[in-house]
Amino acid sequence: MKPNYDKITRQFLMGEAYEPPTTDSYIQSLEEIISNVKTNISGQKRLDIAKSHLRELRRNFRRINNKVHKLEEQLRVLEEERSK
Repeated sequence: MKPNYDKITRQFLMGEAYEPPTTDSYIQSLEEIISNVKTNISGQKRLDIAKSHLRELRRNFRRINNKVHKLEEQLRVLEEERSK
């Protein structure tokens, strides 16, 4: 099957093909940047603290996402019960 270049071009020009980065991708890019920074000993301690904070952010973000998914599911169930 051939790709529909007209459709792809139209989506690109209209901005429909753009998907904004996720929070996970932001955190991952920050981790990679911090890992690649070279510094002295005192700066390295600060980088280690920053890495630790990013790990905590990632954990908290996952917890929040799980809660949001559970709440969305509960909302769907309540809306279904309400519409009956």
